[in-house]
Amino acid sequence: MNLEDQIILGIDPGTTIMGFGLIKVEKSQMKLIQMHELQLKKYDNHYLKLQQIFARTLGLIEEYHPDQIAIEAPFFGKNVQSMLKLGRAQGVAIAA
Repeated sequence: MNLEDQIILGIDPGTTIMGFGLIKVEKSQMKLIQMHELQLKKYDNHYLKLQQIFARTLGLIEEYHPDQIAIEAPFFGKNVQSMLKLGRAQGVAIAA
């Protein structure tokens, strides 16, 4: 895979904080475009959180037109409800 002249969006979906970063690869050199987090703690409703994840991810895609998107896979956890919520957050980011 040729990584020359590409924009890559990385997303760490979460239900309290969604982290994301954008890098540009030019001539085998990486340059940080943006790195930020979306605070979701202020939303009590889980579906509002999912809506915010979708909207922010879609906004990043529309603004930067990434060539590749990397989404962190959820790790194994003991709390099934937390894993379901993380899976939904990941699914919403993928759907965007």
